[in-house]
Amino acid sequence: MRIVISEFISLDGVVQAPGGPEEDTDGGFAHGGWSHPFFDPEVVGGAFDDALSKAEALLFGRRTWQTMAGAWPERAGDPFADKMNAIAKYVVSDSLGEDELTWENTTRITGDEAVARIRELRATEGGDLVVMGSPTLVRTLLQEGLVDELRLMVMPVLLGGGKTIFPDGGKLNSLELVSTAISPAGVHVCTYRPVTEG
Repeated sequence: MRIVISEFISLDGVVQAPGGPEEDTDGGFAHGGWSHPFFDPEVVGGAFDDALSKAEALLFGRRTWQTMAGAWPERAGDPFADKMNAIAKYVVSDSLGEDELTWENTTRITGDEAVARIRELRATEGGDLVVMGSPTLVRTLLQEGLVDELRLMVMPVLLGGGKTIFPDGGKLNSLELVSTAISPAGVHVCTYRPVTEG
């Protein structure tokens, strides 16, 4: 399976709380919902439709999973929502109990086994394992060299600080741009893959 990261991201690299004001206020973040003015169904929505159409499973950190689990089940009847609800889901969490895994087809992975378990999933045959949001998890995946594709929806906004997906350990990682699309609102949907040596 390929691990594909799909993120709304500001020009200054922030991915925190794109969906709504209460989504993630850690650090006093006050701009929740910042992606809405730039969303369009064709280019930005199309990027998510494309990612989901190739997905065999979804992978989340706890907070993103809880946000999604609170939103998608009530949207049943929409084809995108139906796929989100039916697809296999993995959530990395030490705090969620089995009785809290109410979103259909969810499996919990504990934090201490996350990297090893994700390596196992990546080594299996199948479609993509898609990660949305989940900045702490994405930082770990990038640091461990476990990302096969990075799909960034770069929005024309500066947020002045907030959570990012990029590791800060000083390691150089070269990527190649494999596709780009630009929406009427100026969103650049950029797909990158790691440069393969040799």
